[in-house]
Amino acid sequence: MEIFQLFIAAIFVNNIVLAQYLGNCPYLGCSKEKSVALGMGGAVIFVIVVSTLCTWLMQRYVLAPYGLGYLQTIVFIVVIASLVQFVEMFLKKMVPPLYAALGIFLPLITTNCAVMGLAILVQREEYDLMTSLLYGLASGMGFTLALLLMAGIRERLDTCRLPKALAGTPIALIMAGLMSLAFMGFKGMAQ
Repeated sequence: MEIFQLFIAAIFVNNIVLAQYLGNCPYLGCSKEKSVALGMGGAVIFVIVVSTLCTWLMQRYVLAPYGLGYLQTIVFIVVIASLVQFVEMFLKKMVPPLYAALGIFLPLITTNCAVMGLAILVQREEYDLMTSLLYGLASGMGFTLALLLMAGIRERLDTCRLPKALAGTPIALIMAGLMSLAFMGFKGMAQ
């Protein structure tokens, strides 16, 4: 039951974007169309899960036993950057339209603070490997959910008449704030 609660909490209550405010750059940049949002969400889920696995193993079997904890950030960045390069090569070869649609935001997953923050959070909480992987998967799903919801809202806003001063990024930031407030309503469910 505790694993199920952690899984649900990572998606809704402690959503990586809407509650922890990590990963806002791709959240706002890739949420203009649902298809692009879904592609970015899938790429982030893959990178988060695999980077959680790799960073957990690196921390447990290399950094901690040899007293190299001070290298954690550098090692984690190298692991995440390598994984993103793999995803980028895969998408370029297998799904060129998605690769083109993601544009600059795909390599930015390397510096996406949601991926790095999650890797560090898993270490701080001292989760075991399976719990870490489930938490990473759920956090990636929460990221994707936030992206898809925002994409749906932004597609709908494109058909609305807005004051010129609010068009584009300003209304996206307002909607992100409102979504964050809405997700705060799930906080009471965690206890």
